[in-house]
Amino acid sequence: MITKHPLLEEFPEYAEKIKDLYHHNEEFQVLMSSYNTLDTEIFEIEKGEIPLNDDELTHKRKDRVFLKDEIYTFLQKN
Repeated sequence: MITKHPLLEEFPEYAEKIKDLYHHNEEFQVLMSSYNTLDTEIFEIEKGEIPLNDDELTHKRKDRVFLKDEIYTFLQKN
């Protein structure tokens, strides 16, 4: 099943913190914006709306995991 991976669903235990940091922390805004842009791009590729080969898609998925790890670390530290 092709779905997006919104941060509020990925980290429900941090929902309030995500909302607060998004409104008050510029660094978090950049991380979240980058993640959301990449997640949308991957979703569109998987739906066939953007042509891309499998190696490039795999690279983008790895980038999304890396960003998600960065965000998780940020949430734990702040």
